[in-house]
Amino acid sequence: MGENAAAGVTGKEIWLDGEWVAWDDAKIHVLTHTLHYGLGVFEGIRCYAGADGRSAIFRLPEHIKRLYDSAKINLMEIPFSEEELEAVTLDSLRRNDLAEGYIRPLAFIGDGAMGLHPGANPVRVAVIAWEWGAYLGDEGMANGIRAKISTFSRHHVNAKMTNGKTCGDYVNSILAKREALLDGFDEAIMLDTQGLVSECTGENIFVVRNGKIRTPPLYSVLDGITRDSMLQVAKSCGYEIEESPITRDDLYVADEIFLTGTAAEVTPIREVDYRTIGAGKRGPITEELQTAFFDIVTGKDARYDHWRAFL
Repeated sequence: MGENAAAGVTGKEIWLDGEWVAWDDAKIHVLTHTLHYGLGVFEGIRCYAGADGRSAIFRLPEHIKRLYDSAKINLMEIPFSEEELEAVTLDSLRRNDLAEGYIRPLAFIGDGAMGLHPGANPVRVAVIAWEWGAYLGDEGMANGIRAKISTFSRHHVNAKMTNGKTCGDYVNSILAKREALLDGFDEAIMLDTQGLVSECTGENIFVVRNGKIRTPPLYSVLDGITRDSMLQVAKSCGYEIEESPITRDDLYVADEIFLTGTAAEVTPIREVDYRTIGAGKRGPITEELQTAFFDIVTGKDARYDHWRAFL
C-alpha cells in the first residue's frame, strides 16, 4: 500500500545544492534545522513513459511554481531560479536512467543556529528521482479502496497555512494514515475544524452524485495540480463541476468518490466507514476520468501535450 510504495528507494545520483553527487553520498548533518523543526517545502512530481515513445513530466512548471510559492509562504528564499530547477528535474531522470518515475524537489534549512529561529542557516535544495508505482496499489486503482473518517482534523487555515506543501504539516497526515491502517482501512478522510470534508492524507477528494461532481473549495485544502487537471478534464467531458462544502453524510450517500494526487493519480473509493459507496467498486464516471487522465499523461490524448515536459 501507500506507505510501502517507496520501500527500498535507490538510484544513481542526487542533485544537492547545485551539484550531482552519488546516491549514497547525499548526506546532511544531524543538526539540520528542518530535521528538528520541520520547516521545509517539497513537491511530488511524476514522469510517464508515453505511448508515443517519449517520456514526459506532467505539469512540471506548475509543480516548480508551487514549490516557490510554498517557500514564499514560509519565508524561505530558494537560492536557485525556477528555470534551473526545471532543468535539474528533467536531468534527474536522465542521470538515473528512468523512462518514468517520481521526482521529489526539496528545499530545507541547513545546520547552523538551533532554536526556533533559523537565523542565517542556509536554504539547501535537493532533487531526487526514483521508480514508484501506484501509491494506493494497483488493486485500489482498479477496484477502489476502503477509507475511514479520521479522528484527526486537517489544519485550520490560520493555524498553519494550507496552500503550501510544508514538510512539518505532514505529521498530521502520518497520524491519520497510521490510524486508518491500524483500523484495517487503506486511507483516511480528514475533516476541517468546522467538521466539513477537507482532503485525505495526501490527496484531494471528489464526490459524484446524480451525475454531478463536487470537490471541497480551496480554503482548507491544498491546491492540487492533479485536482486542477481533473476539474478541467471533467468540464471538457461535459460534467457539471462544483467547488462547495461537503459533509460527512454526503460521502455516505455518494454514487462515486475518487481521489486525485500526483502519487495517487486518480483512485476510486469503494467504502467509507463501512458504508458501501455506489456499487462497491469503481464507478463509470471515475473510470472515464481515470482513463482520460492516463491518456493525457501518456500522450494518447495529444490535446494536452502542453502539460507534458519532454525529456
